[in-house]
Amino acid sequence: MVALALAFSISALVLAILARHPGIAPHDRANQRSLHEGAVTRAGGWAVLGGWAVAAFVAGPLPGMSDSSFGAVLVAIAGLFAISLVDDYRGVAAAWRFAVHVACAILVATMLSRDGGEGLAWVAATSFVLVAATNCYNFMDGSDGLAGAMAVSGFASLAAGAALAGAPHATLLALALAALPFLARNFPPARIFLGDAGSAPLGFLAGAAGVAGAAAGTWPAWFPVLVFLPFLADASVTLAKRALAGERVWEAHRSHYYQRLVRAGFGHRGTLAVYGALMVGCGATAVACAAWRTGAGPLALAAWVAIVALVFGGIDYHWRQRG
Repeated sequence: MVALALAFSISALVLAILARHPGIAPHDRANQRSLHEGAVTRAGGWAVLGGWAVAAFVAGPLPGMSDSSFGAVLVAIAGLFAISLVDDYRGVAAAWRFAVHVACAILVATMLSRDGGEGLAWVAATSFVLVAATNCYNFMDGSDGLAGAMAVSGFASLAAGAALAGAPHATLLALALAALPFLARNFPPARIFLGDAGSAPLGFLAGAAGVAGAAAGTWPAWFPVLVFLPFLADASVTLAKRALAGERVWEAHRSHYYQRLVRAGFGHRGTLAVYGALMVGCGATAVACAAWRTGAGPLALAAWVAIVALVFGGIDYHWRQRG
């Protein structure tokens, strides 16, 4: 309980300080990905990660992690936060950001492999997953409320899955609680964004927690995929479409399905309602399957993939009608 209280209260305190002194934080820079015109603070990640980090020292490692592998995660989060913070303030070349992402992923994957006695192929695959999760979450932090809602729903669902397995879950729940005060201020119309210093580490944590839990048998491999499916699907499909079209996938854009939904007239509130329903539905289904019928998980994942595909198809239709 102490860890949970610390996560929530520290996050709320940092957000209050940022609200009173916005000049100390970086602000949103208009680019091809932006859906906003005014300047908005990009430092919500300071609050979420600050509250969680303190709570983590009290609550202990994430499920499936030894003290040493969790220490590697904390080092990686610090590295991701640092490079992303510089990027928030003045920009960093994509190659340098990617190099740090890869280095952090290899570090954590190597330490996790020692916990389970896995080989080089596992390290390579896990590193890929961690880099992908990091960038996926970062790509999806572009509309009011989305990143905050995914953090609350996603990490609360992982915490529930860990609790059902009898594994430590306070550190996961602390992350969901640290994201709650941020979500309140990120709710449309947003007064603050996560910033890259928040979204990249959160994506990395989602990937690391998911892989470690699956490797330790805390939950099946489908569980974290279903929990974070709304973000994974949008980011993956959009990336694939842009790559096939010959676009520079590392450059800012407004081609994500959530971005098209906002621009097609649904606005930030309507977009959050659609994606929020998907997040809650996927998370609740994953937890229900873990609690009562684990074998139904793959079928549930397939069903939600079909539902998300229908939603994306509807967005494409409205986008074409818009002209």
